[in-house]
Amino acid sequence: MSRPNASRRSRQGFTLIELLVGIAIIAILIGLLLPAVQKVREAAARMKCQNNLKQIGIAIHAFHDAEGRIPYNGTTLNYSWASDQNVVGPQAWTWVARILPYIEQGTMASAYSIPTGTTLNAYNLGGLKVKINTFRCPTAPEVGDTASDWPNWSGIEMSLINYKGVSGSNWGTNGLGSAINFTSAYPNTDPDPTYGSKGLDMGNGMFYRADGSRKLTISGITDGTSNTLMVGEDSHTWNQHCGGWGFANYVNGTCAIPLNYQDTGGTANKGNWPNRYSFYSYHTGGGNFALADGSVRFISANITLANYRAAATIRGGEALGLD
Repeated sequence: MSRPNASRRSRQGFTLIELLVGIAIIAILIGLLLPAVQKVREAAARMKCQNNLKQIGIAIHAFHDAEGRIPYNGTTLNYSWASDQNVVGPQAWTWVARILPYIEQGTMASAYSIPTGTTLNAYNLGGLKVKINTFRCPTAPEVGDTASDWPNWSGIEMSLINYKGVSGSNWGTNGLGSAINFTSAYPNTDPDPTYGSKGLDMGNGMFYRADGSRKLTISGITDGTSNTLMVGEDSHTWNQHCGGWGFANYVNGTCAIPLNYQDTGGTANKGNWPNRYSFYSYHTGGGNFALADGSVRFISANITLANYRAAATIRGGEALGLD
């Protein structure tokens, strides 16, 4: 009997070299694919963030149509938990709390007497813990909802928000009667001496933390709604004064400070509010903003500071460029 020809024997597997070559090819393909997957994922997250801002913009306009004014923050604010928890609701709730019925959260707001009940009392806390996806950017690295690192809050659990109202471009004085200056890398004064640098409590933009006594309407935005920044991104991970949507000191920011400005100290320095009470996005290259006309734009972090500040004011009459 003749022996079978060895060359005709069927092969039982790959050689070691062939396996190594195959593994190397797969590794190269994965290396090429991962950046593309990450880009697609970030594009989807940025689109989701823009959609959130679009919904918030629509809600602001719906509130304006119903109430005859832009939603507003309080008129009586003390900026501490111990004091503000007893302030009557209409005097201290945030502009964010006032738009809840217009983002399909009316039932929740009504159940917890928001924004009509006494602000931030034990009863309202149940509502403040409700996580509202429309308020959260999927790219922001927020972890949990317990704001235990905020001053005077004693570990009170509040659902966070990544979107804040634009206070304008003036910055450097707190404006609470005694005109106390604070140190910032980017102070800026409004030409109108009434406003001056009182960006915290007399901003020249659409929202500031004590704007309840000012009745702003769409017609009051004389720079034009398509030229005025209304709401932008921020992160509690980067800025301690961002997050608790029921507290007016945490839902507004200035454009006096450049977009995505990074001072020293990283996230450990999140309490440096004179340089971080602003807008910060974890999207690559810039951040999303809703404009006063309800449209949404991605603003480059390379925008000139002059143009950025000009876009933040409602009545500056400046020449505008958002690119």
